Amino acid sequence: MTYDPEPLLLTFRLAGVTTLILFVVGVPLAYWLATRAGRMRPVVEALVSLPLVLPPSVLGFYLLLAFSPQYGIGDQVQRLFGTSLLFSFEGLVVGSVLFSLPFMVHPVQSGFRNLPVTLREAAHTLGLSELRTAMFILLPNIKPALLAATVLTFAHTVGEFGVVLMIGGNIPGATRVASIAIYDEVEALHYAAANFYALVLVAICFAVLLLVYGIDRKPVRAY
Repeated sequence: MTYDPEPLLLTFRLAGVTTLILFVVGVPLAYWLATRAGRMRPVVEALVSLPLVLPPSVLGFYLLLAFSPQYGIGDQVQRLFGTSLLFSFEGLVVGSVLFSLPFMVHPVQSGFRNLPVTLREAAHTLGLSELRTAMFILLPNIKPALLAATVLTFAHTVGEFGVVLMIGGNIPGATRVASIAIYDEVEALHYAAANFYALVLVAICFAVLLLVYGIDRKPVRAY
């Protein structure tokens, strides 16, 4: 029996794009949460953490409504770009970014919080701006947290099912990722094909988790 590699390739493409977007967006957000105090921070932290406690079907349902051309976001996308986020790869990316956001933000936020305050104070004393301090002093000292956040985000996106099914459906070449393919093959009693996709996902997820737990967590040096 031959197995279609397309769902796996689409899964890794989705995970790669999602991880890249979340790295760009999540690291600054994690820095802000780790270094700022105020009334808005608990609200933002709660919103970031919401995907951890919400059933994926709940998030998927509201994204389904939001992406629909009859409602706000979907209507604006339809007007501006002449396309729909529903049942499209772009829609999967948006949903995956929201669903995997805490897996990028939380490890990086903890990394920033665990750094000695003296690092920032010394950098400011030397005249470095906050941006240069964050980029050239703080980020190099939280490399393990950055790597952990990156691989966990990738692995979590690889394993998505509920949100993907709700907003993407099952369109070959567009939204039929590996988790959906496994579900389809099991429903069709094609256990060999389901086992193939499942084994690949298990191997990938185990490898990235092994990478996380195998990171050499060196002590932070104070300059």
